[in-house]
Amino acid sequence: MPVKLTPQAPSESEARIEIIPLIDIMFFLLASFMLVSLSMVHSRSVKVNLPTATTASPDTKTDFVSVSVDKVGMAFIDRQPIGPNELVQRLSAWQRTNDQARVFISGDREARHGDIIRVLDLVRSAGIQKVAFEIGPGAAPSTILP
Repeated sequence: MPVKLTPQAPSESEARIEIIPLIDIMFFLLASFMLVSLSMVHSRSVKVNLPTATTASPDTKTDFVSVSVDKVGMAFIDRQPIGPNELVQRLSAWQRTNDQARVFISGDREARHGDIIRVLDLVRSAGIQKVAFEIGPGAAPSTILP
């Protein structure tokens, strides 16, 4: 290849946008926002040891109230302890503003059955009929009992 020794006037260089680094940055931001939003989902309830079920399916709608019952029988709404009368009042007020009101009751595995049924009874007395129990996913059973 011959070498040119004559100086050439530099032509106007064309501006280029390198999109590969921009794509990397966008994927990083997307992953960051997804992780932050996923961590915010579980911040509405008290940490309880949920029982497991093999047929559990996740429900990601946000038009619900999460009522948690810890192992000593104390009820919580949004990580705040709440008494029985205040629970009924808050749920009744929320039910009046939202005709499709739903409540998820998450009880600790070591909570007494009577405490969870007491909370269920309070939720029903507030006029809310759509009640579900929150459970965690579990391993498939090795044998099915008759």
